[in-house]
Amino acid sequence: MGRRQPLVGRRDEIRVVEDLIEAARLGRGGALVLNGEAGIGKSALLEHAQRAASGFLQVRAHGSQFESELPFATLHQLDRQLRAPGSGGGLSDRHRAVLDVAFGLAAGPPDVARIGLAALELMTTAARERPLLCVVDDAHWLDAASLRALAFTARRVSADPVVLLMAARPSGAAGALGELPGLDIGRLGDSDALALLETVDRAPLDEQVRAQIVAESRGNPLALLHPPATAGYATASASPMPNRIEQGFRDRLAALPRPSRLLLTIASADPTGDPGLLWAAAQQVGLDVTTTGEAAAASGLVTFSTRVRFCHPLARSAVYLAADDPQRRTAHHALAEVTDPELDPDRRAWHRAAASAGPDEDVAAELQRSASRARSRGGTVAAAAFLERAAELSLIPGNRIKRTIAAAQARFDIGALDTATALLATLDHTRLEDGRHADADLLRGRIAFARHHDQEGANFMIRASRRLATADPKRSRECLLDALETSVAAGRPDGVLDLILAEARSSAPVGRAPESLDILDALPQLAGGDYRTAMPLLRKTLQEHATALCATRPSLAVIISVSLCDPDAYAAITEQLLEAGRKSGSPITLRLALAQVASSAVLSGDVGRAMAAIAEEEAITDATDGEPVLYHRLHLAAIRGRRKEAMELIETARAALGARGTDQLIANVHWAAALLHNGLSEYPAAFTAARQLIGHDDVFISSLALPELVEAAARCGKHDEATAALETLTVLAEANATDTALGVTAYARGLVTGDEEHYREAVHRLEKSPALPYRARAHLLYGEWLRRENRRKECRPQLRTAHTLLSEAGMEAFAGRAAGELLATGEKTRGRLRPAHDQLTMQEMHIARLVAAGGTSIEVANRLFISRRTVDAHLRNILRKLDITSRRQLGNWPDLRTGAP
Repeated sequence: MGRRQPLVGRRDEIRVVEDLIEAARLGRGGALVLNGEAGIGKSALLEHAQRAASGFLQVRAHGSQFESELPFATLHQLDRQLRAPGSGGGLSDRHRAVLDVAFGLAAGPPDVARIGLAALELMTTAARERPLLCVVDDAHWLDAASLRALAFTARRVSADPVVLLMAARPSGAAGALGELPGLDIGRLGDSDALALLETVDRAPLDEQVRAQIVAESRGNPLALLHPPATAGYATASASPMPNRIEQGFRDRLAALPRPSRLLLTIASADPTGDPGLLWAAAQQVGLDVTTTGEAAAASGLVTFSTRVRFCHPLARSAVYLAADDPQRRTAHHALAEVTDPELDPDRRAWHRAAASAGPDEDVAAELQRSASRARSRGGTVAAAAFLERAAELSLIPGNRIKRTIAAAQARFDIGALDTATALLATLDHTRLEDGRHADADLLRGRIAFARHHDQEGANFMIRASRRLATADPKRSRECLLDALETSVAAGRPDGVLDLILAEARSSAPVGRAPESLDILDALPQLAGGDYRTAMPLLRKTLQEHATALCATRPSLAVIISVSLCDPDAYAAITEQLLEAGRKSGSPITLRLALAQVASSAVLSGDVGRAMAAIAEEEAITDATDGEPVLYHRLHLAAIRGRRKEAMELIETARAALGARGTDQLIANVHWAAALLHNGLSEYPAAFTAARQLIGHDDVFISSLALPELVEAAARCGKHDEATAALETLTVLAEANATDTALGVTAYARGLVTGDEEHYREAVHRLEKSPALPYRARAHLLYGEWLRRENRRKECRPQLRTAHTLLSEAGMEAFAGRAAGELLATGEKTRGRLRPAHDQLTMQEMHIARLVAAGGTSIEVANRLFISRRTVDAHLRNILRKLDITSRRQLGNWPDLRTGAP
């Protein structure tokens, strides 16, 4: 590979890299992505960093174009070095098991959400004795699973002496890489390019030829160091620089004997760089490894040592692409033959697939087994790639159909909707039996819902139901429930529910036993306003099938519990979801559960618990690279009544609506706005929002929408609208028959009629309700009514109770209303100990509650997907903000004593 070339013209870039390294010596970690075109000098800067980091523990890995589909391939490279004897690394048993399962070294269910945290612990524990420098070259070729884990780690090393340096081409700097701190590596100026050219050992060049080489290199250092054979004499080309650099490597390759070229082709097809594999594969095809190896090494394209290394990633791709199809198949076949089927079955299957020139059912079956292994380790991207290739190689039509649908499902699972659609389009519908046709239609429906082509999504899923109506009535019904669950999860847009219900009515079997009734039997009555019939059916379904619903249709379970206007039922469902999420490790289930815990806490007036749940949900979202959700944050901001914060969130949600189309988020936006404005006494705005919410025709959210509409309409003098909303609310409350529903309806009736008995009934019914915000509002409304009746002495106890409850719950806007009413009676509110949730961020609140409940720093770090040192740094801030000196004193705050979700 020749002597090391000096870094010319990179003074600023060197300073940035060295500053990062020096900060790590002082205990402050960081990450940086070097972005630049091929050959621009990123790898040289990484090597300079390694030289500058004297005394650091150093590990290095690289992404591989040929392993970009294999899950955790690059992370595994780092793991082998950090867990090697003498590396200084150490892992807890839990995280060791997480990584072993991810790498296929142990059996067990994957804990996808914990892999990033395990990688973080791997690095931070390795850095306990001395700082760690982790270098990753060719990050644009990282497999998706490794990229997520490394990006997660990069965002959390600031409190630890860890430097993570990655190099990537600009096209690969999107997504997770693009969110990290980056440094663009530009081209050299002519003077620096000429200076670098002078460092190259070669025959003397005249000035005109040097100038031509500099012009052709376009400031790319690798083009200067490895020019094509014609450099300096050919007309300057407009071809992309990587192509020109690769041409230089191809020129060297072309000068080699054919056996040596075949050896290099085999080496280029094996991204592991394992010389044992290379020499065994070479012997497999009859090569003389001594002769061919000497000639290949003399070319400078590759070095053979404890690892097989190409002089540059472009050299590897140039060699591979220069071979014709038969040569590449020969190389992959040889590698497959010498790859251990027990220790590395997936890479062997991939080589066998690449060696296949046509259909091969045996290889297709092997790829399908690899897909199952990949999915079990959380490698959905790899599973999709394996299944696509398996479908291509399938000889039996039925197997090809099954694998194509499975591949489309895997692509859908990773959000590749266009690819999933294209795969489904390859199916020959004339050969599909009804069951497979239904599978395809269900998937098409899910894709349409994901794209917010809602009507189309429902139509596909209804069509699947019809295909199975005669042969499999039970599964036919399941298809409609799938449509309902999917539409609820996607936002249940206008018109979809009607389509599902119409089909449910027409397909319902006659004479079914009562125990076989399901949600679909209650929805027509619910949609038609027949709450007296619908609510008992929904309650029965929830009571008898809550566990199954939480496992298979969690969105439906949540929305039904909300519609029952029963805080206890809602809290029970959220707890079941939370338990299921923690037990299964499913990030999707756990995120849904935590979001619902937050919303349930809002309805019970526990702001601290809501903040903690939101903090944990956001941590899991970040850990799994999920899509952020807003509705639970909207609920919290609205109940707290912080106008600026809430309106910013509402505008963010409205912008999301504009980008994605109509979905259930709009109902949450309207409810949050109505609640916020009612709390702030901005009744016209509250009325507008509440009326929009009712107009959204959301049959499940009426129990939350109607009370806000009644209050806003009554305050605005819109008696007819208030009366109409009250009538609907009354029917709904009587059908639910819970004290909470009846109590809220009672104070709503008081607002409309002005009858004191209704306010008294509300206070009585809500006395023991877990819905503290509604209990407090009953006292507030009664107190407001009494004051307006000039009954000052009687109103004060009601207003004091309201103010105390609302203040302790963090409902600042409503508490302000109560304080204003008391002031109007001549009484000032007393000062109070500021609750912790007034002083801490959401993440700090979660940490404080966990620590107050006895959690250690390590336990908190595991829950919030951060390092132990980061937890300790947060704790120092928490103690400072609360003006206390020890963890034990956290229990002095009531909103910290109840722990966390």
